[in-house]
Amino acid sequence: MKRIFLVEDDLSLINGLSFAIKKQGYVLDVARTYSEAEQVWAEGKYNLVVLDVSLPDGSGFDLCGKIRRTSKVPIMFLTAADEETDVIMGLDMGGDDYITKPFKLAIFMSRINALLRRSDNFSEADAELNSNGITVHLLKSEVYKNSQPIELTASEYKLLCLFMENPDRTLSQEQILNRLWDCDENYIDNNSLSVYIRRLRKKIEEDPGNPTRIITVRRMGYKWNTDRSGVK
Repeated sequence: MKRIFLVEDDLSLINGLSFAIKKQGYVLDVARTYSEAEQVWAEGKYNLVVLDVSLPDGSGFDLCGKIRRTSKVPIMFLTAADEETDVIMGLDMGGDDYITKPFKLAIFMSRINALLRRSDNFSEADAELNSNGITVHLLKSEVYKNSQPIELTASEYKLLCLFMENPDRTLSQEQILNRLWDCDENYIDNNSLSVYIRRLRKKIEEDPGNPTRIITVRRMGYKWNTDRSGVK
């Protein structure tokens, strides 16, 4: 049975989300403060974390950073702010998705279910991806660059696997978003993909400013480039 950890201080919102989540058959634990969330997280094991950005005694961004030091569990942010800087900060901290308040419960549950399905798909994989000096051990969710381990967030890991599973194939932004979020594009911010690409390039490219693995195909999208002849 899937376990979800909700960190939110608004009692009325907690009640609504609790009803919707439990109706889907998921087990739910709730924390209303940063300090309470730290304790609950340390004592439990979860398939998904839902974090409010603004907590009475801290920031959801900081809690996300703490979780990411030990876990790749999918994380969704709840935020009342729709500023680009807040969205980018959440994704850079290791978040997998976000939803801006107010939102409809049906949309919220659609996003939750999509995150859980993607997590299941990757955890059930039993192969190895190897290309361009990058190796992914799918069973262990481990990534190596030139035999050296590198740390990726859950979203970076999924994006890398998507590219490596489609070598030399140009993927449009729409195709990538559909695969990563698995829900209606209307609910996905246009800045999200560029943030993920930039963040992933910093970790896998020798020169992120001149990428040779994940390259941009002008006006078409991105592709995983296997022809790196001449690249040192």
